[in-house]
Amino acid sequence: MRFFALQELANRRPVKVDYPSEKLADYYGNHVFDRKKMQEYLPSEAYKAVINAIEKGTPINREMADMIANGMKNWAKTFNVTHYTHWFQPLTDGTAEKHDGFIEFGDDGNVIERFSGKLLIQQEPDASSFPNGGIRNTFEARGYTAWDVSSPAFIVDSTLCIPTIFISYTGEALDYKTPLLKALGAVDKAATEVCRMFDPNVKRVFANLGWEQEYFLVDTALYNARPDLCLTGRTLMGTLVCQGPAARRPLLRFHPSTCNQFYERIGTGMSQTRDSGKNTA
Repeated sequence: MRFFALQELANRRPVKVDYPSEKLADYYGNHVFDRKKMQEYLPSEAYKAVINAIEKGTPINREMADMIANGMKNWAKTFNVTHYTHWFQPLTDGTAEKHDGFIEFGDDGNVIERFSGKLLIQQEPDASSFPNGGIRNTFEARGYTAWDVSSPAFIVDSTLCIPTIFISYTGEALDYKTPLLKALGAVDKAATEVCRMFDPNVKRVFANLGWEQEYFLVDTALYNARPDLCLTGRTLMGTLVCQGPAARRPLLRFHPSTCNQFYERIGTGMSQTRDSGKNTA
C-alpha cells in the first residue's frame, strides 16, 4: 500500500493559487469585521457601544445589539455570505459551529431576511453532544454560546463566523476560551493596580499571547496508508524519533512544490482573516 501511496504522491501536481491582489495590504484583514468596518457599517451610537463593551466591559442593550447585528449582516452580504455561525472551542481539541441562515418567519409565515441582536448575542446548541467533565447529566442538554465582543467576527467561505464562549446553563465553562477570558480579566485587574502606582491615569491593561504550533504535513495518500494515523491521529509504529542534531534536519529544508502551494493557499486565507502566519514554513 505504501508503494502505491508513493506513486500517487509522485504524480501529484501543484494547484495554482489565485491571489486576491498582488499587494498583501490590499486584502489583509478584508474578511474581518474590525473597527474600521464597524465605523462604516454601524451607526455612531452602535459603534460606541461596541467599543465601550470591548474597552470597559459595558453591557450592550437590545436596541444597540439589533443595530450591530444588522450592520454586521450588511457587511457580510458584500461577500455573498449566506449563513452565520457561533464559532466556539469545546473540549474536543477542535472547533464547533452551528450554522444558520439570515432568515426569520413573519407572522404570516413568509420568510424575512433578518439578523437580530438576539441571535447575535446568544445561541443554544446541544451541549450534551460535547464533553463536560461530568458536571451535568446528559439529559440536561442546555448549553449556551455567547458573543465574545473582544474577538472580531470574520468570514470563511460563505459563512460569517462569530467568536463565542460556550457555557452550561448553570454557568460552568464548557470550552477552552472562557477560562482564558477569566484569566485575562484577573491579569488586567492585578496589572492595572500595579500600573496605577506609577501612573494614576492607567485604566486597563491588555495582555497578548503569541501562539506557536509545530505540526507535520502529511500527504493524503501517505496518511491513508497508515492505519495508526487514520484511527488515532498519532504515530504508533515506525522508526524511533530522532534525537539530538538529527532531529533538526527537517527544519529549514527544501519543500516540494505541492507543499509550497499548500502554504501559499493557507497563508492567503490567514491574511484575509488578519492572521499574519509569519512562521508558516
